[in-house]
Amino acid sequence: MPELTKSNVPSIDALFDGVRCADRAMIGRAITLVESRNTEHQARAQQLLHRLLPFAGKSQRVGISGVPGVGKSTFIECLGSKLTESGQKVAVLAVDPSSGRTGGSILGDKTRMDQLSADLNAFIRPSPSAGVLGGVARATRETIVVLEAAGFDTVLVETVGTGQSETMVADMVDFFLVLMLPGAGDELQGIKKGILELADMVAVNKADVFEKKVKQAVNGYKSALHIMSDASPNWHPPVVTCSGLTGQGISELWERIERHRRLMTENGERATRRENQRLTWLNTHLQDRLMDEFNSDPAVKIMLEEVRAELRRGSTTVSTAVDRLLKTFHAGAKD
Repeated sequence: MPELTKSNVPSIDALFDGVRCADRAMIGRAITLVESRNTEHQARAQQLLHRLLPFAGKSQRVGISGVPGVGKSTFIECLGSKLTESGQKVAVLAVDPSSGRTGGSILGDKTRMDQLSADLNAFIRPSPSAGVLGGVARATRETIVVLEAAGFDTVLVETVGTGQSETMVADMVDFFLVLMLPGAGDELQGIKKGILELADMVAVNKADVFEKKVKQAVNGYKSALHIMSDASPNWHPPVVTCSGLTGQGISELWERIERHRRLMTENGERATRRENQRLTWLNTHLQDRLMDEFNSDPAVKIMLEEVRAELRRGSTTVSTAVDRLLKTFHAGAKD
C-alpha cells in the first residue's frame, strides 16, 4: 500500500463512499490513513471514523492466536475460504511482528494465503505490530470499524503469538480462539502465558499429522481449563481438533463459534463485552496519546538524554529520573 501524501490522500467524502461501496482500493487507503502516525492524517482519520461508526458493529470478530509454527495462516485460509463459500464476506487482519531493533516487518501474510487473497469476498490486510504489546497493531480497533462499515460479515484478527500478552486482542473481539499443537509441550507453556484463561475455545491443529498425540493433548487442555475459572457463567471453553491443511473439523469449529454468538447475544453478554471493550479502547488510546505528547516534547527529549547518561554512570535512581522527566513535561504543558 503506497504511503499517503498531501497529493494522494482522497477526500473524506471519497473515502466514506468508497468504504461503504466496498471498493477494495478505497478500503485499503482508508486503513492506511487510520494507521498513519502523521498528526494531520490522524485528524482526518477520526473524521472518517465518526462517519463510518453508525455502520459498524455488525460483524463477528474472532481473534486467533497461537505459537509460531502452529499453522495460523493455513488455518485462517481454510476457515476464511469455507466462510466465503457459504456466502460470507471475510476480512483478515494479519498482524506481523515488527523487528525490535529496526521496526521492520515481513508483511508476508498474503503470500501465505494465496487462495484467500485471490477471493473477491475476502480482504487481507497485513499490518506491522510496531512493537505494541500483544503483537496487535495500534490502529487495529479502528481498522475493524472500517471493515465493518464496508460490509464484512466476519473479521479475523491473527496475532503474532510470540509469548507476549494476548490480552489486547481478546479485548477487541467477540471470540478468542487459541490454536495449539499436540505433543509439543504447549500444554504447560500455554498455561504459563495465561493464554488459556483468555480462550473461548482451544483448537488442537494439525490433527492429521499428529494423530497419535491428539487425544492426549485434548485431555491435557481439558484438564487445564477445568481448573480455571470460566470468563462467562454460560460458556465453558471447548477443546476441539482440526486441520487447517485438510479442512478436518473446521466446519464443526465454526458451528461452535456461531453457537457462542447466539448464546451471548441472547443473554446480553455480547453487548456487555463490547461496551467494556470500548472503555478499554479509551484507556489504551489515552495512554498512547499521552506517550506521544511526552516523547515529542523538546524539553523532555533534552532531559531524557541527561537522565540516561546519569543512569549509565549510576549517579541517579530510576525513580528520581522519572520524577525529573515528569516535572519537565508538566512544566512544558503549563506553558
